[in-house]
Amino acid sequence: MNKSAVMSLCLFAATSWIVSAEAQQAPSLKLIKTVVLPGYHGDFDHFAVDRARGRILLAAEDHGTLEVFSLATGDHLRTVKGQIETPHSILVRPGAPAILLTDSGKSMSKILDAGSYAELKAVPLTVGADSSGYDALSKTLYVVTGGKDVGMKTANLEAVDPATGARRGSVTFNDNHVEAMAIETNGPRIFINPAQTNKIAVLNRRTMKIIALWPVPLAKMNAMVALDEPQHRLYVVCRDPGTVVVLNSDTGAVVSTAPAPGRADDVFYDRGAHRLYVPGGDGNLGIYDTASPDRIRLIANVPTAPGAKTGLLLADRHELVLAASPGDTSNPAKVLFYTIER
Repeated sequence: MNKSAVMSLCLFAATSWIVSAEAQQAPSLKLIKTVVLPGYHGDFDHFAVDRARGRILLAAEDHGTLEVFSLATGDHLRTVKGQIETPHSILVRPGAPAILLTDSGKSMSKILDAGSYAELKAVPLTVGADSSGYDALSKTLYVVTGGKDVGMKTANLEAVDPATGARRGSVTFNDNHVEAMAIETNGPRIFINPAQTNKIAVLNRRTMKIIALWPVPLAKMNAMVALDEPQHRLYVVCRDPGTVVVLNSDTGAVVSTAPAPGRADDVFYDRGAHRLYVPGGDGNLGIYDTASPDRIRLIANVPTAPGAKTGLLLADRHELVLAASPGDTSNPAKVLFYTIER
């Protein structure tokens, strides 16, 4: 990283998020529907799409429910509760009769019937099951478990058969706060965020061994990561300060940086359009151009809603969905549906 880039990032850290002149353009998102969910509190976590059944699923983490919406209209169809405690991520596999819901509650993660959402089986992972990533080729789900939220000084990445819940392997991190991951499709690596120690861990998922630890300089609390495999780039989203740090996915070297919204908790990458989307709980969504592997460009800062920090990108439909978490405020919980205008 050259001296001018370091000075630029330090200047940003001391000021509010200011969009550059070239980024001040008409919003590239159009809000088409808002669904208000009265009586909700705390945070939502992640979405999944069930295309076969025409549904969008949302883990209402602090409300202890699974929310179901129509893929066609965005209407709220039902609330699933009872067997769910603290849901985080949802795996829907094409053609599979069941879904897997990670749940950090005492009743553990669960395999649910994909049609009725009745519980079929508990998945006995280590406590604290949270974020996950799916390798469709080997039909393996990788789940982050443990960590400070459940009183553990370490965290794990556990490999699970999503059809049966059987554990296939695990690796332990000497880190009490491990966040999201990206899985390459043309190789055996997983890139994951040990946020406490401010690093990217590179794992060989075939051996479940850590093969590299790369520091994430210039920003802390690295939480989300997206992979552009053809261009050999990792987009690491940090929260302190809000920053996208671009790494070479072969070496871990820093290539570029850009400011990001505050309190981000998700990242979406549209490889075909070379667009990166970062939603922030501060009520903004950053849109970035990644056509050049050597420079990421912030091209739009779109106002959304306070707490809108997780979402779902439906790139083939040119749609984006955001969940606005009320947190500990009096703000209404709502789900925002956008079309992406090219």
